[in-house]
Amino acid sequence: MNTTVEAPRLTAHDRCDRCGAQAYVKVSLSAGGELLFCAHHARAHEDAFRPIASEVIDESDRLHARPVPVED
Repeated sequence: MNTTVEAPRLTAHDRCDRCGAQAYVKVSLSAGGELLFCAHHARAHEDAFRPIASEVIDESDRLHARPVPVED
């Protein structure tokens, strides 16, 4: 049996390290540590963090997702 581990989803509690907005991108650094960015700042700083990142979780596509209605 194969088990797939899904990366933890970013929540409203995760805030951009640059401006404090909700973070949609998490960058794990090769040297250790992590950075959180809103979609705007992730795009602005991508050229700088890509070469030093060990993993990038980008959930910015959630910005355009429609919410699923909850049934009563």
